[in-house]
Amino acid sequence: MYAYEVCGLTKVYKGNIVANNNLNFSIRCGEIFGLLGPNGAGKTTLVRQLAGLLRPSSGQISLFGEVLTGNAIHRIPWYVSYIPQRLGAVADLTAHEALCVTGTMRGMDRQEAFHQAADLIDEFRLGYLGKRRIGQMSGGEQRLIALCMGLMANRPIMILDEPTNDLDPSYRKQVWDKLKEINQTHNTTIILVTHNVLEAEKVLQRVGIMSGGEIQAIGTVGALKSRIDQRVRIEVRLQAETDRHLHPALLEPPQGIEAKWLSGREVILLAPRDSIQQVVDWVMSALGITYLEDVKIVTPTLEDVYLRLGGVEKLETEI
Repeated sequence: MYAYEVCGLTKVYKGNIVANNNLNFSIRCGEIFGLLGPNGAGKTTLVRQLAGLLRPSSGQISLFGEVLTGNAIHRIPWYVSYIPQRLGAVADLTAHEALCVTGTMRGMDRQEAFHQAADLIDEFRLGYLGKRRIGQMSGGEQRLIALCMGLMANRPIMILDEPTNDLDPSYRKQVWDKLKEINQTHNTTIILVTHNVLEAEKVLQRVGIMSGGEIQAIGTVGALKSRIDQRVRIEVRLQAETDRHLHPALLEPPQGIEAKWLSGREVILLAPRDSIQQVVDWVMSALGITYLEDVKIVTPTLEDVYLRLGGVEKLETEI
């Protein structure tokens, strides 16, 4: 069953600015789906339509099989928790007040909302905020409050727009861990817009890469990575006083191996997976352990996919 089915979705703003152009895709129930892309790609416009905050110019969105038109749009808040980038609407409230208001608006009784709000504030170690108003908090503190608001009343779908912006590494890890937890324990469908590609790769099950209002590629993380490059990246760094010109053999890699020198002592070697041992042996033969500072063998990352497909190349089929 699908949480969302999007068909021919187009959003055009005044001045004929096309933010979303004929989007067609689906999001399965219980999956963690990521939207990646540069600024202005149309990601926020898309998720605001999924949350019922914007009307499409054309096309349609189905939520749990029901087309979102007419009265159906008003049922979205019963199923969807949307966490925007900014919390202007609750700027004059304390953290606990904002969470309680969110819970009661989603149908919780006051006592139930009070207790869940207190539990979330305790879980994310936000008790020190006390009576401080949200508008007086730092960007990172507001991001955490926004996440807690999204968790109130345990909606089956969560949409998060840049949930880890402004957070330090320990809180970012806690946010990703929490999202994995609710996905696994409650089968919550999670839709993420994020620029923290390397961190999100550990969480996302499927990804859509957007650019220019269109989806350039969509599929599982593993399938996208294997589609863009079957080669492995081998990163070689020479000792500080060593230069590649002192070792002429390094300038002639084996056939089929691509070498990209970043500096006089750093080179990236792109090799087929079955040639890794050959490349390592060549490096050791040409250089020897004395002049070698570091060697890393790296498979393609989701960031590589993002950089390759973010407005440059389009994969027409889902993988």
